[in-house]
Amino acid sequence: MVSNEEVPMDPIDPMLLASRWRSESEWKNTVEEIDSEPIPSHLNTINSSGLFHIVSTDKMSVQYVRSQQHGHDVGVVQADCPAPTKRLVYYFEMTVKNAGIKGQVAIGFTMEQFKMRRQPGWEVNSYGYHGDDGYLYRGHGKGEAFGPTFTTGDTVGAGINYASQEIFFTKNGKPVGTVSKDIKGPFYPTIAVHSQNEEVTVNFGKQPFLFDIEAFISDERLKLQSVVEKMSLQPNVSHWIVRSYLLHYGYQDTLTSFDIASESNPSITQENGFCEQIDMYALNNRKILRQLIKSGDIDSAFQKLREWYPQVVQDDTSIVCFLLHSQRFIEYIRVGHLEDAVIYGRAELAKFFTIKAFANLLEDVVALLAYNEPSESCVGYLLEPPQREFVADAVNAVVLSTNPNSKNPQGCMFSCLEMLLRQLTVCGLERRAYNDDQGEAFYLHRELHRGGRVKHC
Repeated sequence: MVSNEEVPMDPIDPMLLASRWRSESEWKNTVEEIDSEPIPSHLNTINSSGLFHIVSTDKMSVQYVRSQQHGHDVGVVQADCPAPTKRLVYYFEMTVKNAGIKGQVAIGFTMEQFKMRRQPGWEVNSYGYHGDDGYLYRGHGKGEAFGPTFTTGDTVGAGINYASQEIFFTKNGKPVGTVSKDIKGPFYPTIAVHSQNEEVTVNFGKQPFLFDIEAFISDERLKLQSVVEKMSLQPNVSHWIVRSYLLHYGYQDTLTSFDIASESNPSITQENGFCEQIDMYALNNRKILRQLIKSGDIDSAFQKLREWYPQVVQDDTSIVCFLLHSQRFIEYIRVGHLEDAVIYGRAELAKFFTIKAFANLLEDVVALLAYNEPSESCVGYLLEPPQREFVADAVNAVVLSTNPNSKNPQGCMFSCLEMLLRQLTVCGLERRAYNDDQGEAFYLHRELHRGGRVKHC
């Protein structure tokens, strides 16, 4: 039995609760929504010079049709939208169908307000790799030795590496070189023709690229990973992060096994700090409550809470009561007792309909009644084991908040491991903000999907 001192009743933020109450598909959709942005798909026939070239009807090719008189007689065409920025790398290719009289074709990136009668790279805020001399131009008319020339039959590519903040170019599937991207953008993929009969076609990704862009991206990820792996940590740090996680969530049996296995490792030293003492609080009670909720015995969980921690359930419209009543309703649905679910819903869930913070969550719960096969519906995730874990985590947090020695009751929501992961996410977002919100942001759920280690978070 523990002390029943008065403590803050609700350490759980309703908005935070709503952000965690999501199915696996919803998390995936959220990440896709975050990453969504327009992607170049064809050439822009409106914002172009239009005087010296003809764009094909499919908007994927351009041909120079006049006789060049001076340097401003350039046929420049941008893509229909800027290069996407919420990714690690962007890339496109151009194939030279005909080098024409002088072979003055070019590929690169320009800003939206670029002078459309100038080659990419000849004006500020632009980069261009030119076929006739193999030079790189970046911001002025004087080029610099860069790579080989390219002509009829060659395929060249241009990309933006947001991780390294570089522009890179390729020829016939091979890297040519890179240049520092010292301009924030946004950049439009751009191609140019500059002498009679020159003709080029573009590929924005609808067809396989000649350059293995996927391998390039994988290599970039490995580079980032190698930087992480070179960071040194004290030998016992990971041990205590794992141990604090088990303590925080009341996994007592796993913790005992973990400690026994760790006794054989001499590199792990004992460190019983204040934070560990906080997480040790009511460990056995929290273990029992978790086991009851995970087995679907919500009535017994309520009984134990009323016996051990009546202060956390005395407000019958609190978040923890909402979660437990919702889970009891879900358990009726799980075993097919629909009439009992309706009776219970009217008796225990009706009081929450007037609470705005619970509206969307409650709608999902009640929606289970609408389906003949609720487990196969869009709210079927509520019947899966992670939902029980979710409720158990919330109850665990509320119990931790009753600790009279805790200086931050709201801190009980997360373990040290989760706080570190949140800090990592924030650091990733800050790093991206420093690059003018360009580049791939770190989202934990996406990383878990990418590594094949998917868990409901």
